[in-house]
Amino acid sequence: MTTRNCEEVWAKCLKIIQDNLAKVAFNTWFAPIVPVDLKGSQLTIQVPSTYFYEYLEEHYLELMAMTLHRVIGPDANLEYRIVVSNDQNAGRTVTVAMPSNHVPKSMPNVSTLPRKGADEPLNPFAIPGLKKIQIDPHLNPEYTFENYVEGECNRLARAAGFAVAGNPAGTSFNPLFIYGGSGLGKTHLANAIGLEVKKNFPDKVVLYVDANKFLTQYMQATRDNNRNDFINFYQMIDVLILDDVQYFADKQGTQEVFFQIFNYLHQHQKQLILTSDKAPVDLNGMEERLLSRFKWGLAADLQEPDFETRIRILKRKTYKDGIEIKEEILEYIASHVTNNVRELEGTLISLLAQATLNKKEITLELAKGMIDKLVKNTQREISIDYIQKVVCNYFSMSVDVLSSKTRKREIVQARQIAMYFAKNMTKCSLAMIGNAIGNKDHATVLHACKTVNNLIETDKAFKQDLDEIEKRLKM
Repeated sequence: MTTRNCEEVWAKCLKIIQDNLAKVAFNTWFAPIVPVDLKGSQLTIQVPSTYFYEYLEEHYLELMAMTLHRVIGPDANLEYRIVVSNDQNAGRTVTVAMPSNHVPKSMPNVSTLPRKGADEPLNPFAIPGLKKIQIDPHLNPEYTFENYVEGECNRLARAAGFAVAGNPAGTSFNPLFIYGGSGLGKTHLANAIGLEVKKNFPDKVVLYVDANKFLTQYMQATRDNNRNDFINFYQMIDVLILDDVQYFADKQGTQEVFFQIFNYLHQHQKQLILTSDKAPVDLNGMEERLLSRFKWGLAADLQEPDFETRIRILKRKTYKDGIEIKEEILEYIASHVTNNVRELEGTLISLLAQATLNKKEITLELAKGMIDKLVKNTQREISIDYIQKVVCNYFSMSVDVLSSKTRKREIVQARQIAMYFAKNMTKCSLAMIGNAIGNKDHATVLHACKTVNNLIETDKAFKQDLDEIEKRLKM
């Protein structure tokens, strides 16, 4: 087929597509496409990148299918040529067949599809014409409950998540707010809930979305004047999983639109699962009305895994990978890598890689050498345990007394100082700090920090003690 005929066919397709899209969407996603070839019923088009191709497939598949069926015929196929370099003639091809079963039995005239401004606006965030059950949940199939190691650090959150998965929006855990530091398993647990819901209730529409992606989608919708379409899409979801909600801080427009979506879903008995690096009470830059809704259900925290849990995580990882490692080596890793699950698994992977690449046996000496290098070359976050030890050593007292119920002034003050440094030198939430230091609540930690700040300004000797402790912590 000649290039001329190819261009004529694509021009007819573009005319139909343009009639059914907002101008900005058409110029962004269809104007850059170049028709390449037409052989029989197969049209080949060139797109600028893999992302471009994936976006077309995700958002405009049905529109393009109907258009091609109308212009070329019921046997129309579409082939993409994806540019992989600056040379426009260099590219890889992805063939996407669009048989007649993509088209409804009573196929409407494509030019009469709903468009922006009509009573039923075209939704730019879902594939046009598809039922909502066909929305991709964007869940990681590896993040299951089976792969999630339970321990004292996550037992409440895991139990609540499993209850939600068995009865979405039917428990008092709505929303379920999961919070904790980086690498402690928030994303894994949230995904596990979504996967379990899909297993128990295949007809439920589940969607996992990162807060940053939500922000990007909202800004794009605002630029395209498609804000209502954006809201309508999220109101279709039965179980919405929003990861890292702390990124909404100081984003007033995004908070406003999420407030609307949250209210609609909650009122219509839909389940919300939110994750954050801080408890709702510790989130700054959030509207109070949104924070109050975060507190409606259950806020469950994830803490640093204890030694026994770290051992189980390592054993689960080695078993899954089919590798045998001596118990003493696993114990050594678990004793020296304590911050989070991600670092723990990363250390094990590094050890396996080093042994494989250098053709060495995995020994305790190899593990010690590798971990020593990691510790030496990595700036580790100061832990709450370490802060308590330094503070107690400075005041010549046992760490255990910080957890006692005594009201002796020197012990109370040492506890307050430990809380103060934990708040300023770690990423832990106030609730996590209070739980680790004396099993106190977040309000006690807040009070301790205020007391220490006041004493810094009024008590010179106290400030000198604080400066000396800080020096020791940074040594």
